[in-house]
Amino acid sequence: MRILVTGACGQLGMSLRSVLPEGTVYTDVTPEAPRHLDITDSDAVRSLVAQEKVDCIVNCAAYTNVEAAEENFELAETLNAKAVENLALAMKAVDGLLVHISTDYVFGTEPYNRPCREDQKGTPTGVYGLTKLHGEQSVLSSGVRYVIIRTGWLYSEYGKNFVKTMLRLTAERPSLKVVFDQVGTPTYAGDLAAAIGMLLARFPARSEVYHFSNEGVCSWYDFAKAIAEFAGHTGCEIQPCHSDEFPSKVHRPAYSVLDKSKIKEHLGLQIPYWTDSLKVCLRNLLSQ
Repeated sequence: MRILVTGACGQLGMSLRSVLPEGTVYTDVTPEAPRHLDITDSDAVRSLVAQEKVDCIVNCAAYTNVEAAEENFELAETLNAKAVENLALAMKAVDGLLVHISTDYVFGTEPYNRPCREDQKGTPTGVYGLTKLHGEQSVLSSGVRYVIIRTGWLYSEYGKNFVKTMLRLTAERPSLKVVFDQVGTPTYAGDLAAAIGMLLARFPARSEVYHFSNEGVCSWYDFAKAIAEFAGHTGCEIQPCHSDEFPSKVHRPAYSVLDKSKIKEHLGLQIPYWTDSLKVCLRNLLSQ
């Protein structure tokens, strides 16, 4: 199987490099990318697929700036939906597989109080979630063989993320406020990459939508407290606060815990608890 990873310089793309087989093609639009591919250009996508004889695309590319998306709908729609259609149609043309990474932000409007299931109706609260939902719909309507994986609260040793921000702030500041009224589950990109590797090893014949995060539930406040504790940053007092203390253009999901029963059953996965994976990531970061 010849695999193409788009968005390869992002957190998940970087994490996949230690999981996927030799010969995998990694592309991005950033200067440090091993290879450039404009996924908004359907001809460029089809050309690379033909040139490299690709029969599986793992799409990690997305417009993920949630705040900026509110003022850049057209750009977010192009990257999160129209480009996804290009990838789907390219794989459809060669009877290949598209693995598309989506988000917990497709949920949020309804007052959920139980983990979100794969067949739950999408009710996004902002442009980012809406355009990612449109991307999912592009995949479904294309006729391609697909696996859509929704995840959330992603962090890793790479790029910018909440863990690295909290490491810096709790080392620099005597006190910090973090919201406690947004609840979900952190996802270590290394664990998601491992799950994708296991999935691809089976080259699934049927299309599925899966949810993946680490096990457990917490608020951003709990997440920040754990980061500081495990890193030994005891000099910073972390206080809980409400979301409305940080005015934002985006109404973020108040509850976006994902039900992972299906992927655990189908792949026989044992998913680590969120604090266990956080410790792994912090050990790697602090040893650098």
